[in-house]
Amino acid sequence: MADNLRSPIIVTVGHIDHGKTTLLDKIRGTYVAKGEAGAITQHVGASYIPIDNVKKICGKLLDKFKTELKIPGLLLVDTPGHSAFTTLRKRGGSVSDLAILVVDVMEGFQEQTDESLKILKEFKTPFIIALTKIDKIQGWFPHKDNCFLDSFQKQRDEVKDVVDKKLYNIVSQLSERGFDSERFDRINDFTKQIAIVPVSGHTGEGVPELLMLLSGLSQQFLQDRIELSDVARGTILEIKETRGFGITIDVIVYDGKIRKGDYLIIGGNEPIVTKVKALLQPRLMQELRIEKNFESVDEISAAAGIKISAPDLENVIAGSPLVAVSDEEDIENAKEMVQTEVEEVQFNKTIDGVVIRADTLGSLEAMMKILSEEGMSIRKAEVGSISKEDVIGSQNMKDELKRVVLAFNVKTSEDIKNLAKDLGIKIFENTVIYRLVEEYKEWCLQKKERDILKKLDEAKHPVELRVLPGCVFRQSNPAIFGVEVIRGYLKSDVSMKKTDGKRIGKIKEIQKEGQNVTEAKRGDKVAVSMEDVVIGRGLNENEIIISVLSDHDLKILREVWDRLNEDEKDLLKEYS
Repeated sequence: MADNLRSPIIVTVGHIDHGKTTLLDKIRGTYVAKGEAGAITQHVGASYIPIDNVKKICGKLLDKFKTELKIPGLLLVDTPGHSAFTTLRKRGGSVSDLAILVVDVMEGFQEQTDESLKILKEFKTPFIIALTKIDKIQGWFPHKDNCFLDSFQKQRDEVKDVVDKKLYNIVSQLSERGFDSERFDRINDFTKQIAIVPVSGHTGEGVPELLMLLSGLSQQFLQDRIELSDVARGTILEIKETRGFGITIDVIVYDGKIRKGDYLIIGGNEPIVTKVKALLQPRLMQELRIEKNFESVDEISAAAGIKISAPDLENVIAGSPLVAVSDEEDIENAKEMVQTEVEEVQFNKTIDGVVIRADTLGSLEAMMKILSEEGMSIRKAEVGSISKEDVIGSQNMKDELKRVVLAFNVKTSEDIKNLAKDLGIKIFENTVIYRLVEEYKEWCLQKKERDILKKLDEAKHPVELRVLPGCVFRQSNPAIFGVEVIRGYLKSDVSMKKTDGKRIGKIKEIQKEGQNVTEAKRGDKVAVSMEDVVIGRGLNENEIIISVLSDHDLKILREVWDRLNEDEKDLLKEYS
């Protein structure tokens, strides 16, 4: 075993009810049954699986796939949804080394699957597909805790066909999203294809292959990432009240070693410096969220989850970076390290952009990555609820589309909502990052469309008319006569001129087949009324007239050029 390698941190993401918790419960249950007493510890919504236990479950698979495991174990993060993934951030990306994207074999990709995939892509986190619930396939005969490959070979041919059909449906769905994938045993190059492992959280089938791949891929492709350094670093998962200890923090330690009595430096709006009073882990295999009895330990090495008791933790923010040092003289350097990391995410700029708010630094960073990829500018990015300053400051944005606040997974007070409404500031709220961004984009498109339609309605349009012979119904006061639209788009209340530039009057009304209309297009023959012109003196039959356009009209029409028809575009080119 390589002494300088830590356990890889693996997070489970996917759509609700696709079997994430069931799968992890099965893994934990497997190790309780097959591992030696005391071999497994679970803490901070995470399960640590020692490599000896992985080897026992994988058994002959390791020989079959020529895999020698050198990592000390696996740390499986066990917090619902993708929130753990976005909370568990570090400088430049996610704390998670690998992810398990859980997909229900019967349902395929769903909304939260896409949400999870989007965030994995943004953080450039490698992942494996766990294709769950294979035992639900009609005709599947379960073989408890078997390797998938062994179980699969024992199924009837028609069941195998169904499994392959379901699997290649997932391959197709991944392909549509830009990923090449294949069943794990059919892959030649794991750097180019996503491995799909069919599993069952109920029967345990496929779990050995899943763990073998997580272990093997971690040490083969992530060795540089999982090498331990001397600096103890972590990220804060949750802040909570713990009986007998007051406010405590749940931390994922992803590098180095933290000891009781170390100085803790935590990033935030201002760095927090405190001292470790106790390192706490729950009893064996107990869920942290309901655990009441904890064991105190003197030190913890990465990768691990731990509950830390220390003074002055009231203002800590979930997702904040943490550094532990034993010497007081290292505190200032540590403060600089954590604040640089925070400032990379939280900022306030004097630019025309939106304000974004999120519950954790990781969520904030995920939002920033997605918005930046969409080419959207951000003026301010901070953790926490929307403030009065966020709303008031948004008034000054020149672009109306930037007078916006995007809030992910934070509550907005009624006072703030009312203030925003009064000032014309749009607030978007959602608990799904991807959906929040999509709602904003959709709103922008709708608003742009409304603005374009408004401009098209307000502007005078280029039009070329021919006075129809034999269709003069009144010579003057007002003149009423027939015209044919030769080119362009005729609207009422537009001034007209002759081809020599001489103005002749304004069209007040348009009639077609005896009915008043507001517009006419190429080929239409309509009657128009015009003041200040006498037919036969100022204007003759068969004469060509064109609309008068102001500089303002021309400016608007050029802004909406793509919405004009070809006639209008041709005519506009003739206007100087």
